Order: sequence, then C-alpha cells, then structure tokens
Amino acid sequence: MKTSSTNRSPKSKPLTPMLYLLTNDDEFELLYRKLEAALVTGVIGLLQIRRKQVLAQDDGQQQLYAEAQQIVTLAHKYDTAVVINDDIDLAARLGVGVHLGQQDGNISAAKQQLAAKQIIGRTCHGDFELVKEALNDGADYAAMGAVFASTTKPNADTITRQQLIDGCQQEIDICVIGGLTAENIDQLADLPLTYIAVVGDIMDLPVDKIAVRCQQWQQALAK
Repeated sequence: MKTSSTNRSPKSKPLTPMLYLLTNDDEFELLYRKLEAALVTGVIGLLQIRRKQVLAQDDGQQQLYAEAQQIVTLAHKYDTAVVINDDIDLAARLGVGVHLGQQDGNISAAKQQLAAKQIIGRTCHGDFELVKEALNDGADYAAMGAVFASTTKPNADTITRQQLIDGCQQEIDICVIGGLTAENIDQLADLPLTYIAVVGDIMDLPVDKIAVRCQQWQQALAK
C-alpha cells in the first residue's frame, strides 16, 4: 500500500519505498485497462504519463491531452499522484506534477507554473552533482539509473552502486529506474530509496497478470 502523501518532506523517508509506474506505448484502450488493473491494487504510489509514440504523431499533443485527462481521472479515483513526462504546460493544464529530463525544461519554471503540492522530479542519471543541483533547484525527487539494463532502454548506461550511494546521501528523495524487477530489487534493500520506477516488469504483462505482479512487488518492497 502507499506509504506517504504527495506533500511529504524529502527528509522524511518512508519506511517502505513506493512503486512508481510509468506508462508504455500500448494502444490506449489496452493501456487504460492495464493501468486500472495496477491502480486498483493500491500498490502504485506514483504514476508517470509518458507516451513517446503518441507525441510523434501529427496530432500528438492533442491526443496526449485527451488520453492524459482520462488517465488522471482514473488515478485520482485510486488516490494515486500523477506526473507528466517533460511537459510543464500540460502538467499545469491537468493540475498534476511533472518529471523533467536534463534537457526538458527547468525546475524553477515548473515551480512557477505548478501548485506547491504537485510533484517535480528530475532525471539525474548517475551524477550526484546533478542530484545536488536538483535539490538546490527545489525538485521533490531525483531519478537515478539505469540501475540494470532494461527492455525499455536497452542501450542506457548503467550506474555503479557507489554512484547510487552518493546520490542517496543528498537530502532529496531518490527514485531508481532501469531494469528493476520484484526479483532483483532486494539488491537495493539497504539504500534509503523513496521511489522504485517500473515500466516493463508490469506494463509488458497481459491485463490479467498485472494484479498478481503488483502484489509480488508489494511483498518484495515490504522486505
């Protein structure tokens, strides 16, 4: 179950990390069914809307807005916080948070456009200097990875354990991403992590397998 609110101070680490689910590029009807199957379990603490293939279409912005409205409504039904990938303006229109890559907008602009309760995350790869910068700029969490190779980004550089330790020593919530599964997450059990970001380990499954996988994640994180 979720262990903290969207307004939690970065210094108050949850006893159990939260599962942070990212959308994939499934056809929308299928995606929606998968998201509902995951959210109804109560295990998902944060949801990121990331639809790269939709945005690549001619009417991508309009289509993404229509999809995101439905996803945000669904997430609110299950009391799950939402962030939009890279798009501060869309996040502001929808009243949700935003996750920013290093080249996708600055945190100060996000803070000006979003309400104080909306989560702002920043990609920091394996660089603890970027983690410190995210902290100083006022981000709510710093995302580090890839921890392992993944099907989503098979060519992404993986980070060392020491890089992750250095990031965790900063006074900001840490999110880890990249190849994480319910079977390998125990390798990070001694680190003070806030968010465990997952795409393929849940979203690649058929709808009828997702609830069981979320429960397996809940058991893994509880350990």
